[in-house]
This record gives sequence, C-alpha cells and structure tokens, in this order.
Amino acid sequence: MFQGEFQHGLDAKGRLILPAKIREELGTQFVLTKGMDGCLFIFPPDSWETFAGKLNALPTSSRQARKLKRYFIGSSVECETDKQGRFLIPPVLRSFAEIDKDVTVLGVSDRIELWSTEKYDAYQNEEDESIEDIAGELDF
Repeated sequence: MFQGEFQHGLDAKGRLILPAKIREELGTQFVLTKGMDGCLFIFPPDSWETFAGKLNALPTSSRQARKLKRYFIGSSVECETDKQGRFLIPPVLRSFAEIDKDVTVLGVSDRIELWSTEKYDAYQNEEDESIEDIAGELDF
C-alpha cells in the first residue's frame, strides 16, 4: 500500500526521481496515465491490470465507457526507472497535469498521484466540503 506525501522536482529533461520509500514498494516498472482532478496516476503492474480490467469490462456500446477507456488507457505509458531511480514524464502528460518543476508525490493506497505542487496546493485550498462532511456523506 502506498502512503505519504513527498515533494520533488523535475530535472531539465522532465525526469522525476520517486521517493525511496515509494520506489521500494513500486519496483522499477509501472504504468503512468492521466488521473482525476488534474493529476497523474502511477500504478504498479498488478494494480494496473485490475484497473484496466474494470475499464475493459465496460460495454463498448456505451459512449461513457469508450470515453473512460480513451482517457485512462489511451493516455497510459509503460515506464521504467533508470539506475538513479528516475523516469521520464512524457511532455503530453506533463502538460496535462501542468507539471513543470515542483511535483507533489502522494501515496494513495493502490496508486501514486503526481501533482504540480502549485496545483495541489490550490486544490487543497479550494475544497468546499470538509473532511468531516465527506466522511459523513460516505458513512465512514
């Protein structure tokens, strides 16, 4: 299970070094794709298979299902870290997530989220509902 919040920066080539704690659990190969709320998702291979399997089980006749498949699977890329633990975030995904320098890395259970630090800070500040309200709505 991935957990924790970390701050890292991109190098001049658009590569990111994942935190050691995350790298140890993730391994050297993973899938990077567009996420929700303007971030990127990283999945280890087994979690990606589960996630993609749920998408692939949706009916192709459904317009919404096709849109979800294009969004997540169409934008996905298989990544591998180098000996220094770096990997390249493709320009199209960096642009989508507005990542240009500072990156917030979040461990979120079965996946990792990559956020532009500026965007993540704004996201946290604009949340209308409190955690207490959300937990109550979800009966948590």
